[in-house]
Amino acid sequence: MNRPTNLTNTLTLMLLLGTSATLAGALGMLLMSSAVVGIYSVCIAPLRLRLSGNSLLLASLLLAATLTSCANILAQRWALQWQQSLGIYGGLIALQCVVLEYNGFFRQALAQRLTFFGLSSALLLALAVLRELFGQGHIGRVLSEHWQGLVLFSDGLHLLTLVPGAFILLGLLLAARQAWTRSNALSKETHHP
Repeated sequence: MNRPTNLTNTLTLMLLLGTSATLAGALGMLLMSSAVVGIYSVCIAPLRLRLSGNSLLLASLLLAATLTSCANILAQRWALQWQQSLGIYGGLIALQCVVLEYNGFFRQALAQRLTFFGLSSALLLALAVLRELFGQGHIGRVLSEHWQGLVLFSDGLHLLTLVPGAFILLGLLLAARQAWTRSNALSKETHHP
């Protein structure tokens, strides 16, 4: 079953925008979500053979909530400051697991699942790096040392540290990707008179 749905994409978008304010936060969320989703996929497989319908949905919800709660408690134990900055987004991992199970994600081939996870992880890390560099002003401070007066935002664009700024930055990244793929497609076309 390879059917992307709006709900799956929306939940991924919420985690992407909410946890990519800093690179450390994005790496922590990536570690936590990969551990929970990985353990969930192993544990739900035998249950899927014995349960169906509402029973499977309930078991899926209980398993995902339990694993996410355990990961949250471990994060409180070893990385309290990061866990507190995570806020409500940690709980969305459980919901993401249930939605992925409902859409048949865990029944896909391993290569397809790893491709999706790899692309999502790369996007999360790229967005986190850009938000931290431009939002916190790291790029502006470096450039202002060399070109004084030319850099307008040496303290950073603080809008990028907020979720709406992340949404704008994601839109710009998608527009750049579309422009890049369109220019490559146009250069490969051959025109015959």
